[in-house]
Amino acid sequence: MTDTARRVIRLNYGFQLLFNLLWWMPVFYAYQKAAGLSDGQIFGIQSIYYVAFCLFEIPTGLIADRIGTRNCLRAGAVVMTAANLAPVVSASYTGFLVHFLAIAAGRSLTSGAASAYLYDGLQAEKCGEHYLKAEGTARALGLAAKVVCWPLIGPLMSVAHAAPYVLSALSAAGSLACAVALPRLAGADGGTGKAAERTSGGRRGGDFLRDAGSALRCVASSRWLALVMVQGVAVFTLSRICQVNLFQPILLDHGIAEASHGGVLAAMTVAEAVASARPQWLSRRLTPVAWVSILSLALAGTLAAMTLGGPWAVVTLLCLFAAATGFAYPVQRKLVNDAVPAHAPRATLLSVESIVDRAVCALAAVAAGAYLSAGHLDALLWHSALATAVLLGAFQLFLRSGMVKRDPMVAAPGELPAGAEGPDTTDADRQVPTARAAPETGPGRESLHDAGGTDRLTEGGRRRPRG
Repeated sequence: MTDTARRVIRLNYGFQLLFNLLWWMPVFYAYQKAAGLSDGQIFGIQSIYYVAFCLFEIPTGLIADRIGTRNCLRAGAVVMTAANLAPVVSASYTGFLVHFLAIAAGRSLTSGAASAYLYDGLQAEKCGEHYLKAEGTARALGLAAKVVCWPLIGPLMSVAHAAPYVLSALSAAGSLACAVALPRLAGADGGTGKAAERTSGGRRGGDFLRDAGSALRCVASSRWLALVMVQGVAVFTLSRICQVNLFQPILLDHGIAEASHGGVLAAMTVAEAVASARPQWLSRRLTPVAWVSILSLALAGTLAAMTLGGPWAVVTLLCLFAAATGFAYPVQRKLVNDAVPAHAPRATLLSVESIVDRAVCALAAVAAGAYLSAGHLDALLWHSALATAVLLGAFQLFLRSGMVKRDPMVAAPGELPAGAEGPDTTDADRQVPTARAAPETGPGRESLHDAGGTDRLTEGGRRRPRG
């Protein structure tokens, strides 16, 4: 890797770790109860949070492509720092509502921008083959930090009750320092091309409506991109609902006391961190698309199995659930990034994916509340598993029907698009690797045969003579 690529990756590690280190996460429910909020108010704020996140994703994705992803990361860190201080200023319903609305704004500013900056930055440095590992390792480091920090919350709160929110604000301020240190990247052509403008300083000309229209046209014209986005819905929704909304109800339903919940959460986080850092453990015999589907089915299967086992079985299944989530996230994120056409507003398109995920998650949260209110937790888990199986079954049928193929002008690292002149030609704007480029080593990717320069991969993975 180049020195700039190493710097980008290391600062991305620091930003992702500190930005997502929410010290208050294990205690926010009890903290709000102690502040006098009722269950209805607490879960009502959560519902508003999901809806606000979806609404904020639209303008913040456009802002990222407009002012540049690097500047958007800085803005998100500033908002997150202020958001974590809101409950310290006012520990009331209004204070917590403002807190979560600001959290939604800060996270939406960075949800697509962080991944877009890392992906474009490594591509600009001709180091795109390192993206998958960098994305997974960043997630793993963030999860590991939570394992270390979350057990300290109890003792710290005994000294200063507001410590979780103050420490979260300090962590967000640290992420701001990392964002400020991120380098302005040269474009793929070595100058200040469109890749650099999109990644560092924003794109010149045009307006928000044009960017939004461009993003929507990309999704509408690319069945492959739309299908990859839909496939990720199962992973995000199942992981979010289980690990946030249903985590404590599942444990309590199996007689696991609240005092043990922190230990279970730490074990789950370790499992997810290890898997996130090692997506390359997945066999290359299957494509990334197949792996995401298989892992989604594994998530659904573990949810259904939780209705049958005892306490220890449930804890084991929760850890397996977390590990499957850790494997799936970086692979799915890379799939979406690879499917984005060249010069498309990447951050806006990633925000579109996030909107779809969180919109479905908001509906799932409402349904989960209805099931739990009626005392039908087991039915909820079974129905979630069945719905996932049906969705993925339809996805695979549609994929195998031949109606959807990867866009010919979107070249995944290590592959050439249909119609390319051969591995000796380079189209920097389309991010097509040259014969000298390192082949992709991520799961499910086949490398270019380049030893004798006599053949190359076609779109379907078949080899044909060059020229």
